[in-house]
Amino acid sequence: MFCSSARRVVVGVLAAGILAGADALAQTPLTLADAMRRARTTTAAARALAAADNEAAERVRQARAGFLPRVDVTESVQRGDQPVYVFSSLLSQRRFTAANFAIDALNHPSPVTNARTGVMVEQSLYDGGLTRLAVKGAEISRDIVAATSAGAQQDLALGSARAFVRVLQLESAARASQAAVEAAESDLARARARRDVGLVTDADVLDVEVHLADMRQRALGTTADLAVARIQLNEIIGAPLDEVVTIVAPGAPPAFPSVEALIGEALSSRPDHREADLRTTLAANARGTAQAAFFPRVGLQGGWEFNGQRFTEQRASWIVGAQVQINLFRGFGDAARAAEARHAELRAQAEREGVDRAIEVGVRAAAARLDAARARERVGQAALMQARESQRIVRDRYDGGLATIGDVLRAASAVLEVESRATAAQMDVIVQAVELDRAAGRL
Repeated sequence: MFCSSARRVVVGVLAAGILAGADALAQTPLTLADAMRRARTTTAAARALAAADNEAAERVRQARAGFLPRVDVTESVQRGDQPVYVFSSLLSQRRFTAANFAIDALNHPSPVTNARTGVMVEQSLYDGGLTRLAVKGAEISRDIVAATSAGAQQDLALGSARAFVRVLQLESAARASQAAVEAAESDLARARARRDVGLVTDADVLDVEVHLADMRQRALGTTADLAVARIQLNEIIGAPLDEVVTIVAPGAPPAFPSVEALIGEALSSRPDHREADLRTTLAANARGTAQAAFFPRVGLQGGWEFNGQRFTEQRASWIVGAQVQINLFRGFGDAARAAEARHAELRAQAEREGVDRAIEVGVRAAAARLDAARARERVGQAALMQARESQRIVRDRYDGGLATIGDVLRAASAVLEVESRATAAQMDVIVQAVELDRAAGRL
């Protein structure tokens, strides 16, 4: 009998261990770096950014097509007795005879079928640099899209970092809430024990019971907030919404160089700085395009035709030519477009200066916020130690009859509040460090 019971206990322990191990394996560890990487690469937003980059690259190929000849092939079949059509079709088919000059035949020809195959080739020789400028503009636009995508990817990484830290903060709050519930249960047991020996009244017990109920409600609310935050994190990093991830708390952020060094780094690596430079270059390219309208254009055309009553009976003919087009006057519209392009270039230059100033302001502000967050973290940890020590002293005084239950409850609430602020300050350090990385263009 004893051996059977012992075997059941051993089997139960082993089964519990196996299930716990399975749960641990089912959970996916997630670091802050992993969360930012997944947000940049595996989400729908990241795929949309990659598609935008590919779109811009294809537009460059479209612009380069202007350097190559254009070849069109036309197949057509027509039948009719319209005099001009019959006359030209017979000539194209090389079947025109002296009898076709008869007045009656010219005015009232018999219906003719013409099966035509045409090949047309056009090649631009000189267009004032328009094609070259179009290719350059497409390349600049492609680089602008790449810079915009890089900035958007950094924003995705920053958003994932905030969601990651939110989960981390709520996990800490959930632990603190559970600890507060356990402390309230301990205080309730202490109050009941003192009531049973006549040292306090039922009012003390009721006060602690109310406090315990409040702590349990707070713990339930924190648990619900944590579940929502986990779903939001999974959505931001592109994971299945029901995937269980184990948040791996990051270490302390590394020390950053001086603010001036960070500003120099940002001005050399920030995507929006590069985008502003490229937009200035694009504006200059647009000015060149506007000025190219004043130059002549030269092109070649060549055509081959095959005409006959049937596609199998066609006769060949060809024609080649050249064309020069000179812009003499278009109502001053070209001059207005050139002036517009000059002003657009000046605007782009001014906007680039504004972007550089905004980058410097952003770096300085992010550095200041990180310094403030670190100071709040130090103060918060010190205050938490003091609050816990004060709670211990108040409990000892209550056990000795030197403090009231109100003092105990106020000390417990103070610990929970101070711990919440200390955790928020600690999490803010992580977020502000990522914010500074984003401001410096490091993400």
